[in-house]
Amino acid sequence: MGNLKARAGQRRRVPGVAIAGATALVSGVSVFVNSYGVRAGATPAVYTTAKNLVAVAVLSIVALIGWRVRNRQFGSAAANFVTTAPEARSVPPTRRWIERLGLLYVGVVGGGLAFVLFFDGLAQSEPTPAAFWRDTLVLWVAVIAVLFLRERLRWWNLAAIALLISGEVVASGGVGQLAANRGELDVLVSSVLWALEVVIARRLLKTRPPAVLAVVRMGLGALTLIVYLAASGSLGQLGSMNADQWHWALWTGLLLSAYVATWMSALARARAVDVTSVLVSSALITWLLQLAAGTTVVSGNTIGLVLIGAGATLVLVGARGRSAWTKPALGV
Repeated sequence: MGNLKARAGQRRRVPGVAIAGATALVSGVSVFVNSYGVRAGATPAVYTTAKNLVAVAVLSIVALIGWRVRNRQFGSAAANFVTTAPEARSVPPTRRWIERLGLLYVGVVGGGLAFVLFFDGLAQSEPTPAAFWRDTLVLWVAVIAVLFLRERLRWWNLAAIALLISGEVVASGGVGQLAANRGELDVLVSSVLWALEVVIARRLLKTRPPAVLAVVRMGLGALTLIVYLAASGSLGQLGSMNADQWHWALWTGLLLSAYVATWMSALARARAVDVTSVLVSSALITWLLQLAAGTTVVSGNTIGLVLIGAGATLVLVGARGRSAWTKPALGV
């Protein structure tokens, strides 16, 4: 019976790159909503802390539900989110401290400091160039994943990255539109920090379920942000947020929790370079929302979005021929 359930669970597993597509959808909506929320009155650090607190609460509840239904409703999304990784019991004691350092980085830097840099940069720059610097994430991940995860870049990976970066350049109006000001530099630094987090998380997901990393990321991240606010004398602003500001924090926090949950689940099943390549397609979602809101128009730059869509599609098609498409891929 156990083997039958295991085989059924394998069939029901969603491919990692497909989950990454859902992450891209959530990310595209989130960037659009956050472009308004970050200007709702609270400082970027206070706003980020508030929505991260919402996200950690939501993720903790989902994780608790997942553990309760794991044995009752095999194969449910919540149960799969908390399923223990197959190598969880094979971690040598001498490596545990390294994993703890990795968890600290994921929580303190990935879930805390990088968020401060990103939203501070978003508040000081225009959405389009900020999106370009954020999406350079795929470049940094590709380099670091090759060096430390031994991921092999196939021809379609290289072609997809070329399409994605070219599309970002065209969509942003060319490199001449990139001011490299303080705001854009903050976004770039946050992308590099997140790239390191992606590689560390990918390694940790060999021995930890996605729920653990998601809760650690947002829990330690929220604690880091609270310490940051206290050190900067801004902690009182968190308690004095008005109803409108908490309204934005609530909705963006819900989006953030969905982003982190799907992101960690995708990384547990597919290569880091494939997952981050698909994520770049979130720019298409943001653009469509801006078009619907009347804040952008169809122009020559739109061809860049077509290139981005082509790059993401190439990854989806290329990854389909790999085992990562048909079963969990905790190895590289």
